[in-house]
Amino acid sequence: MKTSGERLLRLIAVFKFFKAAMLIALSVGAFRLLHKDLGEVAEHWVEALRLNPGNHYVLAAFSRISRLSPAQVKHLGLGGLLYAGLFLTEGIGLWLLKPWAEWFTTILTSTLVPVEIYEIYRRPTAIRVVVLAVNVAIVAYLIYRIRTRKSGSLA
Repeated sequence: MKTSGERLLRLIAVFKFFKAAMLIALSVGAFRLLHKDLGEVAEHWVEALRLNPGNHYVLAAFSRISRLSPAQVKHLGLGGLLYAGLFLTEGIGLWLLKPWAEWFTTILTSTLVPVEIYEIYRRPTAIRVVVLAVNVAIVAYLIYRIRTRKSGSLA
């Protein structure tokens, strides 16, 4: 029978697997765009999603997308795959209930918290706030587990 701590570690692992899957999908999408006209692709999606092409946010997105070079798109894809690999490592280690994975996840997740706070400061969204809250809760829980194990009271 699994303890609640083991179930919580597995839940955190699933969260890490989900983040890895999203980054892999985004990276594959970026690589598929390497030899395409990004302006045409963006225009297609604006039409498909029935967005107002004159909207300030749509125009800003067009402007940013049209300035991306193939090298930048490639770097975005590679960066996404790198982070996905880290998330998969965290997820697999946590799923297997490895103590090193608790340390690894604590360190990696806590290093991203300042970046998340900065992004919320720049452009606050509900999703960013929720992700920050989940990541802070994960770090706090893992620190608790590590400290409790160190004191010998965690099975």
